[in-house]
Amino acid sequence: MWLEYFSQYLGTAFPQFLADKPWNYKDDLCMIGARDLALATGDETWNRYILDNAHWLMSGDGTVANWKEGENNIDKVSFGKSLRILRDLTGDPRYAGAVKKAYAFLERYPRTETGNFWHKDIYPNQVWLDGLYMAMPFYAQTLAETGEDKWDDIMDQFAGAHKLLWDEKLGLYVHGCDVSRKAAWSDPVTGRSPSVWLRAEGWFLMALSDVYELAKDHTDRAEELAVFLKNALDGILKYQDNKTRMFFQVADQPEFPGNYPETSGSAMIAYALMKGARLGMLDDSYGAAGSQVLDGIRDTYLKEEHDAWHLYGICASAGLGAGPDPHNRKNRNGTPDYYVSEARMRDNQHGTGACMMAVSEQLRRGEGN
Repeated sequence: MWLEYFSQYLGTAFPQFLADKPWNYKDDLCMIGARDLALATGDETWNRYILDNAHWLMSGDGTVANWKEGENNIDKVSFGKSLRILRDLTGDPRYAGAVKKAYAFLERYPRTETGNFWHKDIYPNQVWLDGLYMAMPFYAQTLAETGEDKWDDIMDQFAGAHKLLWDEKLGLYVHGCDVSRKAAWSDPVTGRSPSVWLRAEGWFLMALSDVYELAKDHTDRAEELAVFLKNALDGILKYQDNKTRMFFQVADQPEFPGNYPETSGSAMIAYALMKGARLGMLDDSYGAAGSQVLDGIRDTYLKEEHDAWHLYGICASAGLGAGPDPHNRKNRNGTPDYYVSEARMRDNQHGTGACMMAVSEQLRRGEGN
């Protein structure tokens, strides 16, 4: 089921999304997912989908789509992951140059007073869980390749994010923190946003497992990431839905009106559970739990319909503060009401890409599709 859906998606739906809107970080998830499937299955067909869609990211003259000179936007640093995949698959020096440019963004990137990269120019002094995934795996891979000794910076940024965003009472991370306490959504004392958004949790968990895979061979501080991952997973597993085996859009409030089991965040958690077990960050019971989460997504939301397979239950987008879209929305206040009000979209890249990554881990376990 899953592989049939992914093949159909990468050949038809994904190129259509790319034709409709400029490249963004959610498209990187699909490129990473396709590469993970190639590695997990040994089937080079998945790499063909990557190459077929490369022109949407970089044009023939080497211009990278949606990069703006002088802009600080942590989401767009994530493009470096796709550029690196293309560099390695093709050997094209244009991709190699673009990877170096993505890293150059980080070398001059503004930081909060806590030492963390801030989220975007339009969200200064703010640390969001999302941003750890956008920047840190790419940053770590660059250090692994170049031999630069900046691992303490990466570890310190994870530790800083934990300090800013961990809610000890819930055993979960809140979505964001404004270190300056100026944002309307931020708590005047802690700077934190008011509730727990599932996909933000998922971004952070994936970042922990992806960076650990690289850091374990380069720094004796890598085990700090394993501690963060286990604690966070122990926290989120308390809120797992018994019926679907998934997790809710507002993770800690399953009974909140309008709340629902959400696909993308659940898939990210499944990925972190299985990858963390594979890497030895966790014992194998966590990997088995991740496989069950993924099966729950399949059983709940993957549907074969008259035209094609479709994946449902995906939050299209969410954030904090006035949105970057043309409508400059004012309701993104981080409350449960806000998160459940965001549109759901079938086949959205956040959900399908994360499921590709999770299915790849499940295949490595010898389970699933």
